[in-house]
Amino acid sequence: MVTKGIYLYAIVPNSYSEEMFKSIENIGIYLIPYKNLFAIVSDRKENKIEQLDRQELGHLLVDHQKKIEHFQEVGFSMLLPMQMGTFSQSKAEVSNILQNGYDLISASLEKINNLTEFNVAAVWADFSKTLEMVSTHPEISTMRNKLTEKKEEPTETEQVAIGMKVQEELINKNTQVELNIINSLSPICIDKRTHDTMNDEMVMNSAFLIEKNNTEKFEEIINQLDEDYNETLNFKLIGPLPCYSFYTIEVKKINHLQVTEAQNALGLTKESTQVEIKKAYQEKAKELHPDSNQKNINQEGFNKINKAYKMLLEYSEVARNTATEHVTSQEKQKETEDLILVKIKE
Repeated sequence: MVTKGIYLYAIVPNSYSEEMFKSIENIGIYLIPYKNLFAIVSDRKENKIEQLDRQELGHLLVDHQKKIEHFQEVGFSMLLPMQMGTFSQSKAEVSNILQNGYDLISASLEKINNLTEFNVAAVWADFSKTLEMVSTHPEISTMRNKLTEKKEEPTETEQVAIGMKVQEELINKNTQVELNIINSLSPICIDKRTHDTMNDEMVMNSAFLIEKNNTEKFEEIINQLDEDYNETLNFKLIGPLPCYSFYTIEVKKINHLQVTEAQNALGLTKESTQVEIKKAYQEKAKELHPDSNQKNINQEGFNKINKAYKMLLEYSEVARNTATEHVTSQEKQKETEDLILVKIKE
């Protein structure tokens, strides 16, 4: 059976014109309000991210990003993206998300009012030439000369050693170039995030948070870097973008049954406070941590209480935001059976 849900794209303030809101409703989008906020959503089949294959995940990612960038293009400059794959079961649950995260969302919208993101990737234009250049390193040249002077064929171990040294020097070169690029851009950047590179040919793949009035300056620096490296690097600049890498809203549902399991794992009562949760975890950790219990290692048990500790801390955060005095009160579990934690994804 196909489960229909409400897919959340982004959150915006309600300060925009009615015409702007209507412009996105024409593409199957609608709004769910809470106070002075709107969640931008659509009805669609609910998919569990972890159950999607690569192709399905790719389609979801493209749709998610295109929609958010479209919202920005039509004028929603103050826009907080939701984490890709965020679904809710009902409009009431979406309102609950906005309510629980209201202070965080409002503060974040204020921060991004004059900010934008650029993604910068740099790839060696001719990777084979780069490898040739790296291979002229004195230590590598010495290793190769020694092998040439030998009468017998080089062993596999000797060949691997040279390959590892070439790899090491390539990493060093990539790191130096990346650092130079980042240092050139840093003076006008508020923050940066480093993403994984796809292969050895990619020198860097980073996101930069800047003020909107520095957009032209940022592009000028990239163009200057392109000239400085004399076409040995290919730069790819994407932006301006919504602040995906710095201000993406993450939603996590916390069920009372999960909380009960976590309480049991730490040996807590139904009226445990946050201080007692931390104390119980520290005591259990001493008993089960592999470093202090070599004769009776219980890695599975340690992982279980570590997970339980994180669960109860998250629960306490939600409970605090919803004015719940005790973190693990049995009576209040029924009131907060599906508590929702709203935070900025790190």
